[in-house]
Amino acid sequence: MEIQNLKEFLDQKAAQYNRPEFIAGDPISIPHRFQKLQDREIAGFFTAILSWGNRTTIIRNALQLMEWMDQSPHEFVLGYKEKDLKRFLGFRHRTFNPTDLLYCISFFREYYTHFLSLETAFSAPIREGDQTVENGLNGFRRMFFSGDFPERTQKHVSSPEKGSSCKRLNMFLRWMVRRDDRGVDFGIWHSISPAQLVCPVDVHVARVARKLRLMDCSSVNWDCALTLTDNLRKFDPKDPVKYDFGLFGLGVIEKYG
Repeated sequence: MEIQNLKEFLDQKAAQYNRPEFIAGDPISIPHRFQKLQDREIAGFFTAILSWGNRTTIIRNALQLMEWMDQSPHEFVLGYKEKDLKRFLGFRHRTFNPTDLLYCISFFREYYTHFLSLETAFSAPIREGDQTVENGLNGFRRMFFSGDFPERTQKHVSSPEKGSSCKRLNMFLRWMVRRDDRGVDFGIWHSISPAQLVCPVDVHVARVARKLRLMDCSSVNWDCALTLTDNLRKFDPKDPVKYDFGLFGLGVIEKYG
């Protein structure tokens, strides 16, 4: 497909799936239940971390977490008592278990005691002139695991320096940073530019991207995510990750490729 035709095709697909009608069946529906900045951050983070596997299961388990946090995650993480944590001991989502969950909750208590927004944890490590959020992702992971932490929990929070494509955290950043008038992404963080975002790459997006010759990586890793994003930047340098909507819709809903 010629580059101009490909741009028109992807623009159309991005517009098709970047619509409120698709929120209900997508994990982003969980943070959409909240209006408070910190509630959206915490709900979005947990939902993103759980976002692998069946979307129905992801949404169900994320809803359960929000219920156990009394539908007020920010207030909960700042004010919970030890007895309140017992309700989480039966939680499982694939390999994410209560040990991982309780560490995340304790991190948020410590973090929000000192900072107003989770934005700072991602934006502070980004240097002037950085083209992507790579340093932000690396810095966030180092902060997240700067105290005493369970060894097993490290696999649930990825970073580019570990070679990961960081699909789930890149999706979370898309939710928080991208802003348009479509009503899906929140655009509530302003110190990171949409131009710096990196496209979330899972097996579905990778399959479509290979079919469209937007990348030729054999495995999904950070370099693969950068290659895809660099190619999407040719179509929209200010907002390359808007095409995540089209690539994901093509892969998951239309089974393209």
